[in-house]
Amino acid sequence: MKRQPLVDRRRFLLGAVQTIGLLLLSGCDNLSRSDWFPHLLSRAEGLTRGAQRLLVARRAMAQEYTESDLSPVFPSNGTRDPNDPDYQALAQKNFVDWRLEIGGLVKSPASFSLLELRQFPSRMQITRHDCVEGWSAIGKWKGVPLGELLARVQPLPSARYAVFFCADPDDDDHYYYESIDFEDAYHPQTIIAYELNNQPLPIANGAPARLRVERQLGYKMAKYVMRIALVDNFHTIAGGQGGYWEDQGYEWYAGI
Repeated sequence: MKRQPLVDRRRFLLGAVQTIGLLLLSGCDNLSRSDWFPHLLSRAEGLTRGAQRLLVARRAMAQEYTESDLSPVFPSNGTRDPNDPDYQALAQKNFVDWRLEIGGLVKSPASFSLLELRQFPSRMQITRHDCVEGWSAIGKWKGVPLGELLARVQPLPSARYAVFFCADPDDDDHYYYESIDFEDAYHPQTIIAYELNNQPLPIANGAPARLRVERQLGYKMAKYVMRIALVDNFHTIAGGQGGYWEDQGYEWYAGI
C-alpha cells in the first residue's frame, strides 16, 4: 500500500486535534480541573506546534472580513468584570488613571495612558475570534500594533517573549497572564486593542485594553492588560508554562 505523504499525515492529525477540541470542549474551567484533559493537551501540543510550523507561515495574515460579516453580539469569554479593587477604582473613573506599563528586558521602560495609546499609529481589523469552548465571533478591533510599543521601549537582544499581566483574578486569587514570542509580537495583526465595533472596549470584553493575536485561539488574547514584561524565558513566572491556562495543561502555542 502506498504510504501517505508526511505533510498529508500531519495535516490530517492536526485537523483531528483541532476538530476534537472544537467538538469536545464545553468549558475551559471545568475541563482544566479534570484529570485527563490537561494530560491530553500536553501530549497533543508537540504534534500541534510541529504541524503548525510546518504547514503555516507564522507571518501570514489571518483572514479579515467586512462590516457586513460582523457578529450581532460579540460574546465575553472568561472574566466579565474583574474582582480586583484597583481595577474597579480605575473603571469608576473611566480608566483615566490607567497606565500600561512596559518593562523587563528593555532599554527604556515606559508607561502609557489610554489617551497616549490612542496617539500611536493605529490599526483596524475585522477578524474572527475562535474560542476553545467551541464558538466563534467576528468583531472589528482597533488598537496600537504591539510592534509600535516595542519600538518605543527598545527590547534588549536577550528578550524573546512578551508577557502580559492582567487585572482579573480567579476564585483562588491567581491572576491571569499570557505570553507570546517575538514572532507573534511583531506580527502586523498583533495589537493592543482599545475599541470593539467602533466603541470603547467594553469591560466584559477586556477594557481598557486587551491583546489581539489573530493567528491563535482566543485564550491567548489576554484581557484587562495592566503590564507587559519582556523576558528571555517564562519558567519562573507563576506555573512556568507561559500562561494561566497553559499552567493548567493548555498548549502554549495555540495557532489556528
